[in-house]
Amino acid sequence: MGGGAPAQGRALGRQGQKTVRKLLEAGLIEFDERGFQAARVDDVVRRANISHGTFYLYFSNKDDLFKTLLRDALDGMKVITDEFPVVTRNESGRAALRAWVRRFCDVYAEHATVLRILTQAEVVGEEVYGDGLRQLFRLAEAMTQGMTVGAGPATADGDGSGPLSEHAELTAVACLMMLERVNYLLCVEVQLPRDEMVDRLSAIMYAAFHLS
Repeated sequence: MGGGAPAQGRALGRQGQKTVRKLLEAGLIEFDERGFQAARVDDVVRRANISHGTFYLYFSNKDDLFKTLLRDALDGMKVITDEFPVVTRNESGRAALRAWVRRFCDVYAEHATVLRILTQAEVVGEEVYGDGLRQLFRLAEAMTQGMTVGAGPATADGDGSGPLSEHAELTAVACLMMLERVNYLLCVEVQLPRDEMVDRLSAIMYAAFHLS
């Protein structure tokens, strides 16, 4: 990553990239241990063993540092959004969905601290929260498409009992909220059997779109 606002538009050498990485790693630890509001630039530079002056060569402030971490997390979420499979009504479809849910859990775990803070709209502000919300809806759209395109036509009676419900988008959002909350619990050291949760989550999502 190329750093925050002060570093944009200039190429970073190997040392600059190393410094950015140290600051980001230190910031991530501070955000995780202290929370977004309590973490300070003083804490970050002390942990990274880097001067304040050097910090401001790459980041404007604490918020800028967090936005850089968030950009990385959202890039990861964009990748799994693009990877959402076409879920057919057979064992192959179930397996594809299960594999994607496992991948989602892996990406969430990699960026857990940032994603956890992102859910706190009152902490990070509207602009940052809005970036996360837009990615959420992009993922919901991909999920809706992937879960319905292979399911066949909806029933004509309009009661939502066929393969495709008229509320598929809302179903996708509900499934995503479930995924996020379970992964939140997994990442705050709640003892849940991860493999069993992946199986259960994918089974619930499969059934939610009337594919079972």
